This record gives sequence, C-alpha cells and structure tokens, in this order.
Amino acid sequence: MENITASEVAGFGVGALLFVATVAATKVDSFISASQRSSLGMCKRCGDVKMIACSRCRGVGLVKGGPFGFNLIEDIYESLGGETTRAGSISCTKCQARGRLKCPDCS
Repeated sequence: MENITASEVAGFGVGALLFVATVAATKVDSFISASQRSSLGMCKRCGDVKMIACSRCRGVGLVKGGPFGFNLIEDIYESLGGETTRAGSISCTKCQARGRLKCPDCS
C-alpha cells in the first residue's frame, strides 16, 4: 500500500461515495415520498391507496426457494427485463400470494 498515488486514493473515495449513495437511494426516496404525501394530507405510507406491497415477497406473491431465498443469476436476468419461469418458488404465506396487504396506518 506504500505505492498508492493520490489519484488512486481519490478514485477509491469517489467509488465509496457512489456506493453509499446507491445503497441509501431507496431510503432517501421513501423519505421524500412520505414528506410529499403528508404535505398533501395523504397517508404517509400508502398515499390513500389503502394497500401496500408485501415486504416478504415484494409485491409479487411468490417467494423464491433456495438456501437464502434468492438466485443471483435469475435476479440479474430479471433486473435486465428478462422473464423467468419462477421454478422453485413458493406462494407467500404472509399475503396469501396476493402480493399486497392492507395499509396498517389507514385501514
């Protein structure tokens, strides 16, 4: 590590900053959305829709099987817009495979 230049240190710093910004983007977005909804007099959580996406299946209704509940290759393929067969998936028991739940704040 003694042969590292100032440019490389700056590159690592910028990379770390971009990584942190990427990870925090969803939290920042939900905070801004909640503040906009409350200023409009709407429910902060659902926006007066009375339904929220299931936190276990993320609104899909199916939970992926496997030791950790995800398959890296399928997740990347789906994020690029591909369709998978959902083989090895089971119905979500939290939402009874509907993908949504009643909003606990306004229902």
